[in-house]
Amino acid sequence: MIKVEDLSKIYTERAKEVRALDNVNVEMNEGEIISILGPSGSGKSTFLNCLSGIDRPTHGKIFIDDYEITNKSDNEVTEFRAKNMGFIFQFFNLIPVLNVIENVKLPMLINEQKEKLAEEKAKELLIKVGLEDKMNVDVSTLSGGEAQRVSIARALINEPKIVWADEPTGALDKKTGNEILELIKNLNETKGTSFIIVTHDPKVTKFSNSIYLMESGKLRKQ
Repeated sequence: MIKVEDLSKIYTERAKEVRALDNVNVEMNEGEIISILGPSGSGKSTFLNCLSGIDRPTHGKIFIDDYEITNKSDNEVTEFRAKNMGFIFQFFNLIPVLNVIENVKLPMLINEQKEKLAEEKAKELLIKVGLEDKMNVDVSTLSGGEAQRVSIARALINEPKIVWADEPTGALDKKTGNEILELIKNLNETKGTSFIIVTHDPKVTKFSNSIYLMESGKLRKQ
């Protein structure tokens, strides 16, 4: 479960205070697909970055399964994130000098897991996301939908409790975007992984267990 208490993120821009997050309080259930919608500049990406420990809030507390990340050192948060979180990005963020399977297994190798185990798990996940015939190809040859499937497999390689998805359908056409959302729903149901999706895309809501709206740094449940 994710628990947030009195969370604020304040920037100073041109000598003016900007509240990207304004006293957010929320509890999110484990094992759900949760979508956070809102216009550009509403604070939703800042919220995701704070929840995942990439950014630090100005004040407030964040708990992931009773583990408070807001009072930990950067090294402690980085280690916790590597073991418990995965990430899916709008523009995939694949490493161009690595092929498909090398991209997928990289997070396991960074976590100092054995090469053979990483290879086996990467193959299993690539089969799961429908890319068994693309394992050794150059990532530059992939379609947008295929590249996003690779990034989903990479996000799941360390068996995280939570996957954070920042606009996962944003760079895809409608049909491919729906296929990616169907895949996320299937993985949520079969693996029990929580997916927190930040998006402009209203169709994400029909795949979600819980829906939130972010406006001017304030979060409310729909």
